Amino acid sequence: MTKNILIAYYTHSGNTKKVAEQIQQEIGGTIIEIEPETPYPTDYDTVVQQAKKEISDGYKPPLKTKADGMETYDAVFIGSPNWWNTNAPPIDTFLSSYDLSGKTVAPFCTHGGGGQGRTAKDVAALCPNSTVTEGLSVSGSRSGNAKTDIDAWLKKIGLI
Repeated sequence: MTKNILIAYYTHSGNTKKVAEQIQQEIGGTIIEIEPETPYPTDYDTVVQQAKKEISDGYKPPLKTKADGMETYDAVFIGSPNWWNTNAPPIDTFLSSYDLSGKTVAPFCTHGGGGQGRTAKDVAALCPNSTVTEGLSVSGSRSGNAKTDIDAWLKKIGLI
């Protein structure tokens, strides 16, 4: 079993935070919220348009979040909402900011009906020298009560 665990997530509506907290309840570890320097708008239509453009442009927003001691972690859980079939842009910034070589990276996402999309594949592309596990996707409507799905996933990927 992995000893030093980081659970890093970006959340917009709170669903991804709920899943990250449930993962931490099951396996422990350090949890951090990935926050962009400029928060996304709260208005749904506005954030949808901004996210679509950022993803299309490959934009990586600057972050105010820093993960100290990244070299000490054996496993990094990375959580994001599924935006336009991929991760929210702050996830790409975060993953591009650290060398995760040799670490286990476990992607998870929340969604409003789009499932996992390319989220896990896109994490793997940004972590070429890491062992990237199968991803977990949780419907936003189930994010507050996903313990059964999380436990099954953690067992399947060998982290419990």
